[in-house]
Amino acid sequence: MKKLFAEFFGTYWLVFGGCGSALFAAGIPDLGIGFAGVSLAFGLTVLTMAYAVGHISGGHFNPAVSFGLWAGGRFSAKELLPYIIAQCVGAVAAAGTLFTIASGKAGFVIDNTKAGAFASNGFGAFSPDGYSLEAAFIAEFVLTLFFLLVILGATDKFANGKFAGVAIGLALTLIHLISIPITNTSVNPARSLSQAIFTGGEPLSQVWLFWAAPILGAIVAGFIYKNLLQNHAEA
Repeated sequence: MKKLFAEFFGTYWLVFGGCGSALFAAGIPDLGIGFAGVSLAFGLTVLTMAYAVGHISGGHFNPAVSFGLWAGGRFSAKELLPYIIAQCVGAVAAAGTLFTIASGKAGFVIDNTKAGAFASNGFGAFSPDGYSLEAAFIAEFVLTLFFLLVILGATDKFANGKFAGVAIGLALTLIHLISIPITNTSVNPARSLSQAIFTGGEPLSQVWLFWAAPILGAIVAGFIYKNLLQNHAEA
């Protein structure tokens, strides 16, 4: 249960910190943090929780990461479903907290006809810069693949594990710097689901892509690292 609580709180913090920065701080006139600030916020959530609870659960905070670690031989298949449930519950709880806070401002409403509403992900008309379904799928697949390669490499038994959280947090920051204009950046099915539930409409109907592409990319990365990169002779 401690592992599941760690995944709950880690994913909660990721969604609350990352999506919260997008909702509350990105667009403030003159003082807003913009895309770069939101990218850094997502990276910092993972970095901080990796050190806070990563030693308890492994610090996945993301269903795609759990699948990727399973494919790479680092995680048991029997733990996949409990981890994913804990991650999704944590993400939805964070989104609910964000909704409650946002509702405290006069005139707050989620316009689910606009791209990025309530920090949701999307493609086509719901992509921040109008990227197609195909472009969004490729971006999410490739970026999650490389995210998992960083995670698997940084946490390898032969790597310097003390800095794994830094490498992983910076990788997520870079991923957001690249892809916020494309999909508003997912690479995390739980994060996408939580915002889509509160947004509804077309963003909710598009959430399938933000499960399929990250999970497929993560699984491919797991097999790549295990079979092409990992030093089996030393292992």
